[in-house]
Amino acid sequence: MAFTIEVDIVSQEAKLFSGKGELIAVPGMMGELGITFGHAQLLTALKPGPVRVVNGDVQEIYYVSGGFAEIQPFKVTVLADAVERAVDLDENLALAAKQHAEQLLKDKKADMSYAEVLAELAEATARLEVIRRLKRQN
Repeated sequence: MAFTIEVDIVSQEAKLFSGKGELIAVPGMMGELGITFGHAQLLTALKPGPVRVVNGDVQEIYYVSGGFAEIQPFKVTVLADAVERAVDLDENLALAAKQHAEQLLKDKKADMSYAEVLAELAEATARLEVIRRLKRQN
């Protein structure tokens, strides 16, 4: 039996996951981080993307829109701006959001700032990646 680490995934609205995992993968700002039992202490900002909790052959995937991950040797806490279960994501809505953001980038007269449009595009693209990763898993 592999060593496990405590995992909590929370947002302002709810705690979506509380349990154990052998491997936790989070989308850090500098790239994906893989965390196992005994990992060094770390606090990292998260970018939009998937959070994976692997326990044996079972893998649970969540989408986070950003936030922070606090990593301790025996516990990982993901404090997300917004979090959803990957199985609850709607591919059509994500595609529409991506197309909307791409159109705003082309439209020089958009009411949103360039940074806001890029953030919207990054979130929509990350949602689609989470959906595609879930489809590959099944």
